Amino acid sequence: MPRDSSKKKLILNAFVESSSGHQSPGLWRHPDDHSSEFNDLEHWVSLAKLCEEAKIHGIFIADVLGVYDVYRGPRNLAPAIISGAQLPVNEPLAIVPAMAAATKSIGFGVTVATTYEQPYHLARRLSTLDHLTKGRLGWNIVTGYLDSAARNLGADRQPAHDDRYAVAEEYMKVMYKLFESSWRDDAVVLDRERGVYAEPSRVREINHVGKNFTVPGPHLCQPSPQRTPLLLQAGTSKAGKTFAAQHAEAIFVGGHSPAVISKNIAEIRELAKTQFGRDPSHLKFLALICPIIGRTEQEAAEKFEDYQQYGSTEGALALFGGWTGIDLATYADDQELRQVESNAIRSAVEAWSKASPSVPKWTKHTVAKHITVGGLGATVVGTPSQVADEFERWVAEADVDGFNIAYAIKPGTFIDVAELLIPELQQRGLFWDDYAVPSGTYRENLYLSKGRTGPLDAHTAAKYRWKAGVDASDHHIPE
Repeated sequence: MPRDSSKKKLILNAFVESSSGHQSPGLWRHPDDHSSEFNDLEHWVSLAKLCEEAKIHGIFIADVLGVYDVYRGPRNLAPAIISGAQLPVNEPLAIVPAMAAATKSIGFGVTVATTYEQPYHLARRLSTLDHLTKGRLGWNIVTGYLDSAARNLGADRQPAHDDRYAVAEEYMKVMYKLFESSWRDDAVVLDRERGVYAEPSRVREINHVGKNFTVPGPHLCQPSPQRTPLLLQAGTSKAGKTFAAQHAEAIFVGGHSPAVISKNIAEIRELAKTQFGRDPSHLKFLALICPIIGRTEQEAAEKFEDYQQYGSTEGALALFGGWTGIDLATYADDQELRQVESNAIRSAVEAWSKASPSVPKWTKHTVAKHITVGGLGATVVGTPSQVADEFERWVAEADVDGFNIAYAIKPGTFIDVAELLIPELQQRGLFWDDYAVPSGTYRENLYLSKGRTGPLDAHTAAKYRWKAGVDASDHHIPE
């Protein structure tokens, strides 16, 4: 079959966390799972090499700063501790340099919450990684959703949902000022004869004074390859949509069917166009999906059945409690979930309150069964052809641009993707044969554009860029 060059080329990321099981609680018990080896650097280097050989765009590293303690709560740690439901969990940035040193082109998205990090400090950490990866860094901007994190970081509970986004809005202004406006593109001259490392007229304070942050600057790092890392975002509440429409370059969406996410995607694209003057196609939407792939239907079905026997119901309900703020221990086994106000991930609450063709009613039992293999997103079981069909359906029905691929077992799921699924996608013209810009930045490979290291011109960050040759008096730092 000839390839269809007119089809949208999919963006694929491996979705992981520096913990065991991640989206598939309990599957660390499976004899072929190695996710419990997350404390070993070799584990991560091996994963990065595998994914780059398959030409996967990036490794998207999730993170939480607290414990999933809502289920059977309040503040009940036992279900997460026993099942290993994203606990223990290590810091996500630390593993990136080792993976970057072993690879050339794959990107790395790291999750850091704006609610619990000072922007001045985080800007240095992200710029450092952007340097060390040669521009292959993405920042997944989240506002957090666990009260258990807030209790360990100076508050009784996390701020209200929309207040967190208001803080994040100012946070982004500070980050753009540090990344883009503090150093001129050509500030560093390394003039050995004059003994001048950087021209002082090309480095300045940002003098930010706002409601939540006072940051005089200057940024501690010289301009990195991308300056602003590729901006990723997860969250499709009303406040999250507006935030994504302005700031995000890639948006992570979770839902068990295309119908759950399609309206949100359309609304964000429209907001980006009408409120922020962005081309809607420049926002890349990545759906969470867990593919269980077999060479035959029977093999795939047997794999899925095998995985399910290791899943932890208690771990699944612990994760659900953290994601939604809903303690399903208060529900009867056959009681249907209902829409409630939440101070956790509002979009997750919305998604789970909607039925799907395969699940007419979400109950404690159906939720737990779904989450044990694949977590918050969809789980698709079948041959490479059938899984590719499902990927195409999501593109057609929800207008996604690609997928964050969660694993059932690690690295087994990613090996199956590399060996079975990607060749099928390539045959259909749905996936590239090589990186668009080998050894390029994460942004260059996302946008298939050599030289596109910084945010696109219509992105709000672009106006902060202090370009080479421009006097400070001619480039005022935007407020």
